[in-house]
Amino acid sequence: MTQKKRVLQTYGLWLIDMICIYSAYQIATLMRFHVRQDWGDKTLHYMVCVIFLLFCTAYHFFADWNRDFLMRGYLKEAAAIVKLLVLMLPVSLMIVFFVQWSAILSRSVILNFIWIVFLLLYAAHIAYKLILRRILSGEMSVRKMVVLAEPEQMQETIDRIRSSGEGDCQIVGGVFLPRTDANLPEGLPEEMGGVPLFRGEGDIAEQLTQVPFDEVMINTPHVSQRSLRDVIEGFEAMGVACHYCLELPGMGGAVTQVDNVAGYSVITYTMFRSSYKRLMIKRLIDIIGGLIGLILTGILILFIAPAIRLDSPGPVLFSQTRVGKNARRFRIYKFRSMYVDAEERKKELESQNEMSGLMFKMKDDPRITKVGRFLRKTSLDEFPQFWNVLKGDMSLVGTRPPTESEFEQYNEHYRRRLSMTPGLTGLWQVSGRSEIEDFDEVVKLDLEYIDNWSLTLDFKILLRTVGVVLFGRGAK
Repeated sequence: MTQKKRVLQTYGLWLIDMICIYSAYQIATLMRFHVRQDWGDKTLHYMVCVIFLLFCTAYHFFADWNRDFLMRGYLKEAAAIVKLLVLMLPVSLMIVFFVQWSAILSRSVILNFIWIVFLLLYAAHIAYKLILRRILSGEMSVRKMVVLAEPEQMQETIDRIRSSGEGDCQIVGGVFLPRTDANLPEGLPEEMGGVPLFRGEGDIAEQLTQVPFDEVMINTPHVSQRSLRDVIEGFEAMGVACHYCLELPGMGGAVTQVDNVAGYSVITYTMFRSSYKRLMIKRLIDIIGGLIGLILTGILILFIAPAIRLDSPGPVLFSQTRVGKNARRFRIYKFRSMYVDAEERKKELESQNEMSGLMFKMKDDPRITKVGRFLRKTSLDEFPQFWNVLKGDMSLVGTRPPTESEFEQYNEHYRRRLSMTPGLTGLWQVSGRSEIEDFDEVVKLDLEYIDNWSLTLDFKILLRTVGVVLFGRGAK
């Protein structure tokens, strides 16, 4: 995305949304209060609108919710606006009640505000989308690009640029480049999908002097960087931007990003597909959840600790080394649900393992105490892990942290489970974990979570976890 497109999309939409929210609140207020004297404390009344505006600003720049604005269709645009309102209204009204402004809050104003702001936002977004596309596709705004590629890469490069959603990019020509220490084959096409093609022989920049173009895309994985130096310097002398693709062929599954390491310009390959702004929000939610969870743990321990002690001798808490994000070790804490010699007795029970793969699971495990069965059935044994969440060893939602003995048997495929912070709950836990008897199925669910991670997915899993805990589904 070009800087111009990013500014128009990000800041233009933010300004439009702020205007729509204020206008909707003003219209809803006028519909309710026909006489200005009936408004009561107008300052506090409009402070509610200020909270809406502040939330909208935070949502724009931290959640980055409009990053796919130009590619969204009509239904997806409506869904995106509904998502904004579903998050904005409860959070903002919760703040209103917390600061004790609820006395000046008019329910009819809020109800009218909801449908008015939806209509205004939807109409404004559709109109701005059409205007923005027109601006970006105009002759003065469109980016004219020439593609330099090897014969084997040309078609793929042109197709990928055209299908990328970059509507302001127009390919005006292509130049075939030979591999290092090789010559171009004969019989190369002179046109490809309406794009005129040239043989890259001699001074390429000079050949393109009369062609109107703004940028060059070079995709030559088998051509040495040193041999391209004169080509790039030629385009630099022309004053056009030159993009040199460092991406390796066949690495489409990973996200690539240009970075700087120790002064070197590098391209980074990663399977992480989200922004660090969202990870910051996730961590903030973890801190809040961790604090609330520890308060609940402090209350529960008053009742659970005596029950554990009366049922079997030993400590109240169970501690074990687990493997966290990218193989970092940490100590996990739980309410003890097994006898103190459980780890030693596990070797005797290995032959009765009902799980295929690296995990151990056994129905009617004799190592579990009577109180422990209740704790596991209700998931109360997990509550001390809120301390791990607060410390940052774990998250509220993530993948299951393996034991050290399990991790020692991992291959590189299993290791990717640890590319995100492990969690108290996750996709595996809410997908009927007691019915899953194959470790590869656990890995599949964990990788599905990692590859599709979003804050929305975390909230869905947390809501499903509440249902699982309340009704005891999936736990044994």
